[in-house]
Parts: sequence; C-alpha cells; structure tokens
Amino acid sequence: MKSERGRFIMTQRFTSLFEPIKIGSLELKNRYVMNAMHLGFEEDGYPSRRTIGFYQERAKGGVGLIVAGGFKVEKIGGGPTFLGIHDDSYVQGLSELASAVKREGGSIFAQLYHAGRYVHSAEIGEQAVSASAEKSRLTGEAPRALSVKEIKEFVVKYSEAASRAKRAGFDGIEVLASTGYLISQFLSPLTNKREDEYGGDLNKRMHFGLEIAEAVRTSVGDDFPVIFRISGNDFMKGGITNKEAAVFAKALEESGIDAINVQSGWHEARVPTVQNIVPPGAFVYLASGIKEKVSCPVMTCNKLGNPFLAEEVLENGLADMIGLARSFLADPHLPRKVQEGRVDDIVRCIHCNQGCLDMVFTRRPVTCMVNPFVGKETEWEIIPAAKKKKVLVVGGGPAGMQAAKIAAMRGHDVHLYEKAGRLGGQVNLATVLPDKDEFGMLVDDMGHHLNANGVALKTGAEATPKEVDRLRPDAVVIASGAEPRDYSIPGSERKNVISAMELLRSKAPIAGKVVIVGGGSLGCEVALYAARSGVVNDRILAFLLRMRAETPEALSALADRSPREVTLITRRDKVGLDIGQTTRWIFLQELARLNVRVITRAENIQITDDGVDFETGDEHKVISADMIIISPGMESNRMLYEALKEKTEEIYLIGDSRDPRKALDAIREGAEVGLKL
Repeated sequence: MKSERGRFIMTQRFTSLFEPIKIGSLELKNRYVMNAMHLGFEEDGYPSRRTIGFYQERAKGGVGLIVAGGFKVEKIGGGPTFLGIHDDSYVQGLSELASAVKREGGSIFAQLYHAGRYVHSAEIGEQAVSASAEKSRLTGEAPRALSVKEIKEFVVKYSEAASRAKRAGFDGIEVLASTGYLISQFLSPLTNKREDEYGGDLNKRMHFGLEIAEAVRTSVGDDFPVIFRISGNDFMKGGITNKEAAVFAKALEESGIDAINVQSGWHEARVPTVQNIVPPGAFVYLASGIKEKVSCPVMTCNKLGNPFLAEEVLENGLADMIGLARSFLADPHLPRKVQEGRVDDIVRCIHCNQGCLDMVFTRRPVTCMVNPFVGKETEWEIIPAAKKKKVLVVGGGPAGMQAAKIAAMRGHDVHLYEKAGRLGGQVNLATVLPDKDEFGMLVDDMGHHLNANGVALKTGAEATPKEVDRLRPDAVVIASGAEPRDYSIPGSERKNVISAMELLRSKAPIAGKVVIVGGGSLGCEVALYAARSGVVNDRILAFLLRMRAETPEALSALADRSPREVTLITRRDKVGLDIGQTTRWIFLQELARLNVRVITRAENIQITDDGVDFETGDEHKVISADMIIISPGMESNRMLYEALKEKTEEIYLIGDSRDPRKALDAIREGAEVGLKL
C-alpha cells in the first residue's frame, strides 16, 4: 500500500520476484531482467570503459540477468554509436565487458541486433536494407530489398555473432526480432511484399526469423541459452497481432529457443508504449497471450518498475520474468533494495524520456533525469568530503534538492530553504497537467532521500540576505528557479486573462471558449489540460465498456469529444518544438484528437473586447474567447545571488536560476555542485 506521500510501505515479501528460474541450462537468481537499451557511449563499436562501468554498476545492484546491447551483427546493422559483434576484432572487448559483470555476481547476455530499414543511410554510408523496398516512416528513406543470396548470408552473420558472444564469455544471447527492426520487417506484411520463400503468408514471413533461430542454435550448441525478443502486437494497422505473434513464438520454441521476451509496438506505431500516458503494466496481456501458447519462460516488460505490480504479475502467472530498462537507469540497485525490504529507497523512473529515448533518437549518449550518474559511473563517486562544511541551499526545486542530497551524502551539514510551503518547485505544477502525475514521484523520492540523509529542511521560509548572515554558511547554493516573463501582449491586464503558471497553481476552473497564447511545451500541455476538462474520464469509459453499455465505437467518440472550444496560438512555425522527439508526436496526436485548433505564425497578437486579435500573413483574424491563457517564456530569479555574490566566498548558481531549462539539466547541475562542495 502507499502512504499519503505516495511512497511505498513494505507490506509483503516479494517471493515470486526472488524465486530462481532457468533459461535453458542457466539458472538466474531472480526474475528481474535488465532489458537491452542503446546507450550511445561508443563511436567505434568497441565497449568503452564508460560502457563497462555502466553495466558493472547494474550487476552490483542484484539484477538476475543483464541483456547488453544491441550488438550489430553486420556493419550496416546500426549506426557508429552501436556496439559491434560483426567480426572477431570485437571479441576481446566483449570479453572484458562480460567478465566485469560476472565479477559482480551477474549474468549477461548479448543482444544480436540489426536495424534493417530503421537506420539512416547517412549513418552507415549506404542504403539501408530490408525485406522489401518499403519506405520507412522513421527515417523517411526507402531501403533496398535483400536478395535470397544475401538473406542466406545474413543468417550466417547472426550465427557467427552468436558464436562470438559465446567465445567472449557471455552467458547467452538474445535475438532482437521486435519493434520494427530487421527480423520483424520480414515478419510483417506491411514491410514484407516478397513473393519468394521469404514472403507471402505468415509461415513464409516467419522463415527468416526461424532460419536465424536454427542457425544460432547450431552455432552455440544446446547448452547455451537463447532468447528471442518479439513484439506481442505491432500496433500497426495490418501488422502482426498478438494471435500471430503467439504462432511465431510457438514456432521459435519448437526450433529450440529457450525463452521469449515480449515487447509491444513498433517505433513508428501511433500507440504510445513507454511514455507518461501509458498506464503501468498496460502491455502485460501481450506476454500473457503468448505464455498461453508456449511452455518456455516468457518475459513481460514496459512500465513495470513498481515491485508490487511486478510481484502481482508473476503471482498471477501472467509472465515468468520482469524486464525493465529505464528503471535500471533511474536506480541500478532496484532489485537489491526490493530484496532487502528498502522499497522506499528506490529512485523511481518517471518515464519522461528526456535523458534516455530522446537522447537515442537525437544520437546523443544516454543519461537520466532522476539519476545524473548514468554514463558517469567511472567518473563520479560520492566520497566523504575532505572538510565538513555548513552548506545553505536556497530553493527546493529539482536542482536544489539534488545538490542538497549529494552534499549531505558526502557528510556536509546541509540546510535547505524553500520559500513555498512544500518541496518540488515547478515540478509540482507539472503534476497537475495531463499524464504528468508520475513527476510527483521525483519530488517524493528526493524528499525521502533528503530526510534520510539528515538535511535540515525549512519550507515556507525565505532565505533573505539577513537570514543568510545569521546562518553564516561556509558555502551557498542558489537554486531559486525562474518566473514567467512579462506578457508584453497588449490587453493582457484584462480580467479574463491568466498566466499558465497561475492557472496550474490555483487550479482555476476552465470556462467557455479558451485561447492559449504560446506554443511551447507548457502551452501545448495547458491546451490539452483545457480540452480534457469535461471529457468523460477513463474510469467511466472502462465501466461503460465492461458493462457493454455502449459500442466500442461510441465509447471512442466519447473519449474524443471535448466540451471545450480550445485554440492554441503561436508566433512560431510549429508548436511544441521544445518537447522531446519521443513524446512530441503524442502531444500533436492528442491535440488533434480533441479538436484543438492550432494557429501558427501569428503576429501582432493583442487582447481586445472581442477576444484575441492577430494577423497571419496578410490576413487579420479575431478569435472570441471567454478565457485567455498566456504561456510566456521564463526568466531566471537571481536576486539573492546578486545580493550575496560579492560577499560570499563560495557560492554557486544552478538550475533555472542560472538559465531556464529542463529538469534534466537542473538535476545534473545539482549533482555536479554536490560533488564539488
């Protein structure tokens, strides 16, 4: 159960999670699996010290199995930042990686990977390949269809890669056959238009994957575990369904595969699978549907970081293993904390994607909003401070809380002042927005760790220059945040005008026709907030569906019907340009679903008695409005810093008070200062 703060209270033992399980000949100590994720730490395909340190830290955390990679099985199977396993020169580095994990008592598999048409030609220097020459919506490019001779060669490449993994000392392999990558491109009728032995009906489309399964098994022998990772449903119209995925899974089992890892969707599918909008455990049913058809172990994944939910999934026989990826970015020691009954100490993933997937799709190294130590495991270390200091942190937002936490862990006497009545800063406002409730976990977790490390917290207290003089700190960290800029819109003083920040603080009721001025991330989120007010909620929809009170079509129409007339206006060419790539499309999809009118390139915006007055090109327009919400940019609050900087020997300026940015940057800066003090 949960306390009022939303933190978990230990009420049960996690017997199912920590029951050993065998994958082929290998026994795992628990049911937690760290799924493969692209890290982007390499430039030449060889495991770096950074990569080895990353996986070694997760092994220390007690996970049953680490699936590292993906490792590209062929030179053009992935971009330059992907790990390689496509020739023998990689074996030595792979051996160092496997050995590092095993030294910490871990087990490690190598994921064999080929992107097919999901890799850009600019990254590989030539045209991508696939089952057919169907254009990729992800890259905007058409691949080249492989010949039958090339397909046979690719099967050999997979088997050779598997052999290298075994020689390097890995405990097993996982073959990636999901989420729109090469093998699933052969499996899906959307991307496989072949008329030979590798295309046509489902049995023929499975041929490539099954040949790989058989070749890999022959290459590594019967005593070397092999997992296949498949999509339980492509979530693509006309693509592979759960029923067809189960047929493929059964055929894989019959070919000698030891376990099935069930993922959901394709990267280009229009169903979100890993974002805030997705309910925890939403896709367990896909693994359950496949488990009914096979006798080998089945793994489920996607938003299962809550150990109580994970235990329930296993107890109910819906899956045999729990696969997590981003949760292991957030907290490398999650399994150990669960096993030791320290669930409250877990740093929970909030599924923001800012440090992980958004980085992957923009070809940057992975990090994590809630754990800035990701990728720095061999560089950053929390060690006792050489000299204990009295540290004053001003501001209880993400940057200030992180700085205070790290400083306290190093033994400093830390005092944190927050002017508002509670910790969290602007993160608290984010939790009011649609599908952002998980951001509240960030505040809860940080608050817990501040208390656990003895930080003296003073909320509802302002750190004035006089108060700072009274405290006489050795070091001061200013994390006083930012405030909205002046509107600079004529007519914004009218009574029906409110700022987006004030709307969220006051939770003012949405009234009549609504116009939002400002098309950044906050403007888009507030537009959805306004459009969703009054929409039939999910609980009612679930009730009506369960009672068969309405047809699915009628319920879908109810879910899409907003009683509000909402308009979003921006001066820019597009809205939401500051939203991460992996979530922006969802905002745009939701705005369209709820019939939010979006107006771009608006100039000379002003507010009059008639509503919002503006120009687009040569055209003058007026939109009537009962409520006008202004979403301006932010400006740093540096008043205290300016007052103290000349008379304080050691002073730091971090987070939005330094420069308004994302919480990802603020928390990283907080950690850097905490380590420096």
